[in-house]
Amino acid sequence: MATAPLTAPVTAPPAAPRRPRSGARRGGLLRLPFYLLSLTMIAPFYWMLITVFKPVTEIDRQPPSFVPEHPTLNNFHDPGYSPTQVNPGHLQGLFQRFQVDFGFGRFMFNSLVITVAITVGSLLIASLAAYVITKHRVPGRRLIFLMIVASMMVPWQTTLVPTYVIMRNLGWLDTYQGYIVPALAKAFVLFFLVQFLHSIPDELIQAARVDGAGEWRIWWRIVLPLLRPALAAMSIFIVLAEWNNFLWPLILVQSDEMANIPVALARLNSYFVGAQHQGAIMAGGLLASLPSIVFFLAFQRYFTRGIVLSGLKG
Repeated sequence: MATAPLTAPVTAPPAAPRRPRSGARRGGLLRLPFYLLSLTMIAPFYWMLITVFKPVTEIDRQPPSFVPEHPTLNNFHDPGYSPTQVNPGHLQGLFQRFQVDFGFGRFMFNSLVITVAITVGSLLIASLAAYVITKHRVPGRRLIFLMIVASMMVPWQTTLVPTYVIMRNLGWLDTYQGYIVPALAKAFVLFFLVQFLHSIPDELIQAARVDGAGEWRIWWRIVLPLLRPALAAMSIFIVLAEWNNFLWPLILVQSDEMANIPVALARLNSYFVGAQHQGAIMAGGLLASLPSIVFFLAFQRYFTRGIVLSGLKG
């Protein structure tokens, strides 16, 4: 008498469908421009990085080395340099090249103060204006908003001369307020925040008013927290733009003490000509680029989220 098997026969799981080789090859070809574009961005940064840690005698050597053979920090500060004794192997480091307080650190301090002040100030002003435009019945608010948006079509270079004349008449040349005040009004930030605020229901604002909250308290305690993703996204744009701003500081600044990092690097490149000085210049470029890279990596999550939310709800 035949008996039934106790266990069902084991069958192999169905194999995953193989991707056609032609499709994989086509995908690789499509990614090739992406790799080439990435290489063009990474190669200059790598060259700057290795130049910073090369000694002076290795920087101008032919053929060049692609990995520092004797890594050194002398391009930042060379303890072997002496102004009274010429030594081809020892030149002034980056922090020894400007006769100002704290050397190159003074320019980093200037850039930090200016960038923080402009970022915080412009975000607060734009968020307050966006709140008024979207949640208040102000006569002519639509016309005002359209005029602000239309101002984005005007090339900003056309405002350089009038702004310079105003700063000169106010006596703000070569000052922090000359840096900060003209940069506080940012139409794109206002446009972005207005689109974001349209997604916030008016009933929430009305409920706060019914509970007795004033307009300043509603803006500070309700609107600003709800705007956090959009503010974080905009802060990245503002920080990167102001940290790397060159043209307006070049026009405004007349002394080394008030220069920001881009202007200081330009002057460094014009004061010291020759391949042997490239190490100090590259060291300045590395210090200038590190804060913006760290800031972007720290806030890229907010950046992506803010852009996506604005695109969906705008």
